[in-house]
Amino acid sequence: MMAIRAMAMIRRAPGERGFTFVELLVVTTIVLLLSAAAMPLARLTIQRQKEIELHRALREIRTAIDKFKDAVDQGAIGGTDVKSGSEGYPEDLETLVEGVTPLNDATGRKLKFLRRIPFDPMTQSTEWGMRSYQDSPTSTSWGRQNVYDVYTKSDGVALDGTKYSDWD
Repeated sequence: MMAIRAMAMIRRAPGERGFTFVELLVVTTIVLLLSAAAMPLARLTIQRQKEIELHRALREIRTAIDKFKDAVDQGAIGGTDVKSGSEGYPEDLETLVEGVTPLNDATGRKLKFLRRIPFDPMTQSTEWGMRSYQDSPTSTSWGRQNVYDVYTKSDGVALDGTKYSDWD
């Protein structure tokens, strides 16, 4: 009998509108719980997307370096565009963007390997760590003879536990 009276007290009069305080508390609690569960998933998704973008940028730069090296090895580029002692690698990343004049090309068109230097999503810049052919494979300082390899300057750790700066 008490339960019926309690229910009658909660009921609204036919003309009343709105929510009770208890209903608002319940809805607010549910929304907070759902958002608390979604935040880690959102962070994970954002980090995974940045890692995908980092892989793409590293692959794009390294492919351009390899194409430059192949063009030098095939004799398509040479002369003043290839620095002595560079082992056929570009002297900096800007060379890949600005382009070089192919040998035996009277048109004066430049051979470009990159449209722009890719953005590093981990450091939020276009600054990349570089290694020369003469540098140690684990070197963190650039010898400035040429650009043989690039890596991110981020000290972060990937979802798989590896350091971003060690990515191949």
